[in-house]
Amino acid sequence: MATVTFDRATRIYEGLDRPAVNALDLEIEDGEFLVLVGPSGCGKSTTLRMLAGLEPIDAGDVFIGERNVTMVPPKDRDIAMVFQSYALYPHMTVGENIGFHLKIKKVDKAEREARIVEAAKILDLEEFLHRKPAKLSGGQRQRVAMGRAIVRQPQVFLMDEPLSNLDAKLRVQTRTQIASLQRRLGVTTTYVTHDQVEAMTMGDRVAVLKDGILQQCASPRDLFTHPVNEFVAGFIGSPAMNLFHAHVTEAGATAGNLTVPLKPEQRSAVTSDKVSVGVRPGDMIVANEGGLKATVNVVEELGSEAFLYCTAEGTDKELVARVDGLSGMHAGDVVTLTPAPTGLHLFDTATGARLPD
Repeated sequence: MATVTFDRATRIYEGLDRPAVNALDLEIEDGEFLVLVGPSGCGKSTTLRMLAGLEPIDAGDVFIGERNVTMVPPKDRDIAMVFQSYALYPHMTVGENIGFHLKIKKVDKAEREARIVEAAKILDLEEFLHRKPAKLSGGQRQRVAMGRAIVRQPQVFLMDEPLSNLDAKLRVQTRTQIASLQRRLGVTTTYVTHDQVEAMTMGDRVAVLKDGILQQCASPRDLFTHPVNEFVAGFIGSPAMNLFHAHVTEAGATAGNLTVPLKPEQRSAVTSDKVSVGVRPGDMIVANEGGLKATVNVVEELGSEAFLYCTAEGTDKELVARVDGLSGMHAGDVVTLTPAPTGLHLFDTATGARLPD
């Protein structure tokens, strides 16, 4: 096992007006499960491929442990990669697929068989070792791809959206298995996904990228409770954080008939006459009077809870509030929405940066 360090690592594709990855500084601790997340085109897969050696680095360096691997060929980096497509050989059995790399490396047959059996036990694939991939489900094929990585006993696992081909129910089941497996093996792992729910439930830390620039890298809890800017606030969370603009007045930040007091240090940090107010759906209090007057457009019933999608007077965006399930709310109802004082997040609208708490 080893740490992974990106030191100002940059990748520039010809013809693009900005780097795909721009001066990335990031350290992944030994044994850590780090998830790279962000919208399409943000540079997360490019970052993974730079670490794997599949993309050249135009500036900066990448280290695995104390070793600078920037110019080292992929085969000599001591990493194992799990791709979005399972990339299994259809003519080989599960056991042959898992042990293929070991065979190429001319690992002794007895040791090879022992490693295959050990990986199969870990992944609950023992009864499938003699089957061909065509006879397996999507989740089982993904576990075979994981087995092929495990037997190599690498310093680092790299996973590029390995669950994207699975249905929703199987994704939830398999992501739990992968996270549990990683903690059992203790191998440093870098995992790429566009699904922020997947990122938040799997990673020890989550690195959020946008336009090739690292926005924030923190624990899932810290990302949720203390996003550093408006982009991270809106990207992390499901449903997403409510974000609406408010004008800076003598009384505070005002939107419609809602006024949020501003501290002196917050006022001094604002660079324009607007701030963005952020409130998680669970921190939006629904009442019959006071706060923002809103009309319910859609009620999303989930049994134990429900989400109200509302149009509120004085705001420029649809707001979402969480209420108890089976609450009896209906589309067309008029309610008031008031942010819980402890659930407020304030951002400078001009820069997107978080204002001091």
